[in-house]
Amino acid sequence: MSRDLSDDSAPADTSGLRLRAAGETDISALSALEQASFRGDRLSPRRLRHWVRADNRVFLVAERDGLLLGYALVLLRRGTRLARLYSLAVSPAGRGQGIGQALLTAAEDASSRSGRLYMRLEVAEQNSAAIALYQKLGYRTFGSYANYYEDAGAALRMQKRIRYRPQNLCTAEVPWYGQTTDFTCGPAAAMMAMTGLDPEYQPGPSEELALWREATTIFMTSGHGGCHPIGLALAMQKRGFQCEVYLNQAGPLFVDSVRSAEKKTVIELVDADFRNAAAATGLPVIEREFTQTQCQQWLEQGALVLLLISTYRLDGKKIPHWVTLSGMDEQCFYVHDPDVDDEDNPLDSQYLPIAREDFAAMSMFGRDRLRTAIVVGLAESS
Repeated sequence: MSRDLSDDSAPADTSGLRLRAAGETDISALSALEQASFRGDRLSPRRLRHWVRADNRVFLVAERDGLLLGYALVLLRRGTRLARLYSLAVSPAGRGQGIGQALLTAAEDASSRSGRLYMRLEVAEQNSAAIALYQKLGYRTFGSYANYYEDAGAALRMQKRIRYRPQNLCTAEVPWYGQTTDFTCGPAAAMMAMTGLDPEYQPGPSEELALWREATTIFMTSGHGGCHPIGLALAMQKRGFQCEVYLNQAGPLFVDSVRSAEKKTVIELVDADFRNAAAATGLPVIEREFTQTQCQQWLEQGALVLLLISTYRLDGKKIPHWVTLSGMDEQCFYVHDPDVDDEDNPLDSQYLPIAREDFAAMSMFGRDRLRTAIVVGLAESS
């Protein structure tokens, strides 16, 4: 959340300015800059120290003659090609000298070198000086977020491609829904797809749990069971949506995710029941690999796609996780992730860019390298 910037309307004067990585010896000066720059939403010394030590960020400071005049903090979303400008501040003594622009440009370059394709930010609607700077540097508004700041002020969402100009972008308008439990990613992803296809469909916590009850495998890894692709498709079909399931294996799914023979038996029974129900209701279950080209064709035809991924590249955990495919271009998949990022910012979970080569590895789960997709469209009578 770039919360204040008003220093770039005047001609730049960056003579003698030094940009470098922030260090722990800067904490005191950074904290003082926070106090001088922001009335609310301040980063505490503890949080500043956390970000200085973190490895998933770009944290730059600007100084002249030993005096710290500004900083830029960018968060790098693990497993994706997304960077987010979290905070940008320039001291009163440094304003009007082009320091904010120099910091942001350097942060973009560092983020690009780390493999990120996009920089996103949020800025207060009333912060005309900051908005003018971002527009000058090529950022474009792509949405807004009400009640974003402590004072209930709204934020504009802005984005810039920091590596190359996008081409052949196929993007669907998909409302985002965040899962309300740690085991309902499947229902949340399904509700996003159904709302994207039919605005009259009403998602909500009760519907989320109802979908989970209809689609759960009962057991999976640890804790509550996850959602079976055929079970999810059956639940969406029941609600008037046309679905088909792609699976690259014919045997029972997720059996290897549990150890006990009793749990394995339960999972096998549930899998068999789902497959029998699919046959009885005419739900297509296609037991073969699907391609990235097919995914793009499905989007172009107006369908939406639910994909099962492993979260290892996102959070270091080998957990199956459902996301909704919300766009594609020649280099990236864009997904709506129902689980918010570590900073609890839902904006970072929408149209999340993941490089195609990364997604190829991410979209396989378990020792059997399960790949599955649910293609969702409106039924012909809708």
